[in-house]
Amino acid sequence: MKTKWKISPYLYLLPALVIVIAFRLIPIVMSFILSFFDWSLQGTGRFIGLENYSKMLQDSVFWQSMGNTFWLVIILVPSTIVLSLLFAVLLNKIKYFKSLFRIVYFMPFVTSLVAVSIVWKLIFNEQTGLMNTFLGYIGISPQAWLSESRGIFLIMFENLGFDKLPQFFHGPSQALFAIIIMTVWKGLGYNTIIYLAGLQNISKVYYEAAEIDGAGKARQFWNVTVPLISPTTFYVLIMTTITTFQTFSQIYLMTDKGGPLNTTKLIVYYIYERGFDVLEMGYASAVALALFVLILMLTIFQRRVERHVNY
Repeated sequence: MKTKWKISPYLYLLPALVIVIAFRLIPIVMSFILSFFDWSLQGTGRFIGLENYSKMLQDSVFWQSMGNTFWLVIILVPSTIVLSLLFAVLLNKIKYFKSLFRIVYFMPFVTSLVAVSIVWKLIFNEQTGLMNTFLGYIGISPQAWLSESRGIFLIMFENLGFDKLPQFFHGPSQALFAIIIMTVWKGLGYNTIIYLAGLQNISKVYYEAAEIDGAGKARQFWNVTVPLISPTTFYVLIMTTITTFQTFSQIYLMTDKGGPLNTTKLIVYYIYERGFDVLEMGYASAVALALFVLILMLTIFQRRVERHVNY
């Protein structure tokens, strides 16, 4: 039987398709083309081939921005996964007012990032911030949170008498660590709710069988909960990694152009700076393409890891 072709379904898809093409595909193609040009926002430029990519590989600020971004991902992603799962497990055990706690945990995620960044900038204020006030109560001297360029691990080990660490072990700057604290707090509610939904889909039969076999709460968590929650963990891992690489607003609002000493300058902020401050749109496009390739490679790697996920 011959199926009759109808145009009406495609007409329903057309508005979304136009938006995707206009605001996704065309900008990606244009960015790729501009990366081969010395292009300014005035719309004038000349073809320079691979010079932008050669310049990028020799740009120390680019590599510093990439290193800052990797520190952000390395610390933020595991912290988010562990804390989200912990809070989800605790919420799952609550019998009363569970919906109220869900709302409370989820509110930071739906709050404007601009408002959150301004509030946290006040919290990290050196003179009047709540963070230093709290540290004072527990006997720790005030910290220059958003203006300290030294690595957080170096500061910690200095207090223990180890002040000669290799550069690699200095860690992210204290200013970047403050950004990490704020970003983890901002996204914690969303990931907690995702984990909570995953926990509630686990049948109680598995826990009853484990309890009959003599497994305690700790073994039930590691041998039942963690394996069965692995699809949720995989989803949180991929989405958190991608969004972390795209961090921008809190750097723009909470720091002085990626300072101090470029230690909070992340790769997306560097793209914005080169494109809209320095007006090197071609070079900014080359850096953006490098970021695209990096995220694509990480996503492919994570998809290969997916084969070990229990669905």
